[in-house]
Amino acid sequence: MKRTISGMVGRGSLTHYNREFIAENIDRARIADNLHYCHENLKQVYEELFGDALQRYNDKQKRSDRKIENYYTHIEKGRQEKLFHEAVFQLGNVKDTAVGTVEGEQAKAVLDEFMKGFAERNPNLRVFSAHLHVDEATPHLYIDFVPFTTGSKRGLDTRVSLEKALAAQGFEGGSREDTELNQWINSEKEALAQVMQRHGIEWEQLGTHREHLSVLDHKKQMRSEEVKALEQSIAKLQQKQVDIQALEQIVAKPVPLSSKVKLEPEEYKTLVTAAKAYVVQEKKERKLQKLLQAAEKTIEGLKTKIADMKRELDSYRSVRGQLKAGTLEKENGELRRRNTLYQSIIEKNGLAHLLGGRQENQQRRDMR
Repeated sequence: MKRTISGMVGRGSLTHYNREFIAENIDRARIADNLHYCHENLKQVYEELFGDALQRYNDKQKRSDRKIENYYTHIEKGRQEKLFHEAVFQLGNVKDTAVGTVEGEQAKAVLDEFMKGFAERNPNLRVFSAHLHVDEATPHLYIDFVPFTTGSKRGLDTRVSLEKALAAQGFEGGSREDTELNQWINSEKEALAQVMQRHGIEWEQLGTHREHLSVLDHKKQMRSEEVKALEQSIAKLQQKQVDIQALEQIVAKPVPLSSKVKLEPEEYKTLVTAAKAYVVQEKKERKLQKLLQAAEKTIEGLKTKIADMKRELDSYRSVRGQLKAGTLEKENGELRRRNTLYQSIIEKNGLAHLLGGRQENQQRRDMR
């Protein structure tokens, strides 16, 4: 029997692999069949690996701004190294090695044996989380690890470095395609192929397996993004919400021969936390209410000013109209007065015959 081997390294989601988060493609009935090798707190692992080295590094620093307060946060915020790396290994595909089949069970046994030898093969890759899943389409193994190097002359003498960690295990790299990481992946595939042989399975090599890996990588990336978004949403909700159930379970116990009551320390702590959260929320709401009232008051004031301005404008228009009508009437009267004056002068001096028809026309206009 022949089977392909898929292996890749990338970013993972700890909540997905230990099943704190359950995706739609997971068969809940098979979750109990998963194998969990380890699941340690990553921050504690960092303290174990780099705590002493960080202390030695800080003791040498003469300037306080060169000291590193928290190495975990330092790596998390940096760009050179990742907090951890994840390797994924799989035998065959859903067509020939599906979960629930004899071949699927055989693949599970192979991956289990392969995992048990991982730490011995990789002394510079500190595994802190590893899970073999058989509740999806095919059995596959997730291994999360922190790569570290010792004896470094730059920075911490023991520090995070994937390149240096693999170099310490004999993977030097040669070209852009033949990197330390690619050499290591191929070496792990060879180790997996040896386990397969002991189980009567031959490694079917199909070039670089790019097509299969691209599908696996795409699904993994999509799932990782979905999980990351859900984790962020959950974190925000957890920061805002108060544990109502915990509050409802608190029971005040009467103190004998006293009017006072007592609470358990944990219940008291829960109650204080809830009260603080309530006070903070109340302060925010009161502040917002004051701002809202001030805004409404400003709006009402503006409405009043606008109404006053409209009335003033209407009054101005009315006065302007009256002034304009009065001015026209005054100008018309002045013209009439001049016309009458000129007529009397013409008649007095006997000049009417010189104007002829003009005077008659003018007289008609004056009569209108």
